[in-house]
Amino acid sequence: MTNVELSSLAQLPSLNKLLKLELSDNIISGGLEVLAEKCPNLIYLNLSGNKIKDLSIVEALQNLKNLKSLDLFNGEITNLEDYRESIFELLQQITYLDGFDQEENEAPDSEEEDDEDGDEDDGDEEGDEAGPPEGYEEEEKDDEEEDKDEAGSELGEGEEEVGLSYLMKEEIQDEEGKEDEEEEEEGLWGEKRKRDAEDDGEEEDD
Repeated sequence: MTNVELSSLAQLPSLNKLLKLELSDNIISGGLEVLAEKCPNLIYLNLSGNKIKDLSIVEALQNLKNLKSLDLFNGEITNLEDYRESIFELLQQITYLDGFDQEENEAPDSEEEDDEDGDEDDGDEEGDEAGPPEGYEEEEKDDEEEDKDEAGSELGEGEEEVGLSYLMKEEIQDEEGKEDEEEEEEGLWGEKRKRDAEDDGEEEDD
């Protein structure tokens, strides 16, 4: 609920499971005890850019036992002397104030952490996708061998057809040769019979 001119939290509904609440850039000046009643499990609370002036107003947040990060940046309370030391002393449960801990170490960005986790997941997916799946190369080799076998079998059939046609041609030629021989033999027999008949006729004349 950022920048909605919110001045009071009195009408805040009960949100027992809420962990993070954004209330920045409003005109809230007090009544923070409602947060402990309605949102007791808050871990992160952003009240930056509001009208909170005194430490006594912030003291009500002591009842948020799970609160780890509080943001009051750009609020009037930050103008107080020893502001950071006072807040850490008052709210001993918090680790980060305005994005930094007591030793000025920056708080980790939850969105960046989510992005890093997402990148790692993407990397795992890419690793899973990279390269052929198990058994793929063996299947590919088997397919290549089958293709070769089929090509060989087709070639063998072709050779067989050529051999058959060749044999059939030889048989045809043999049959044609036999017919020629039979015709020659018939011709010879005919000539022989003709000669025998002529000889018989000469003997009768004698």
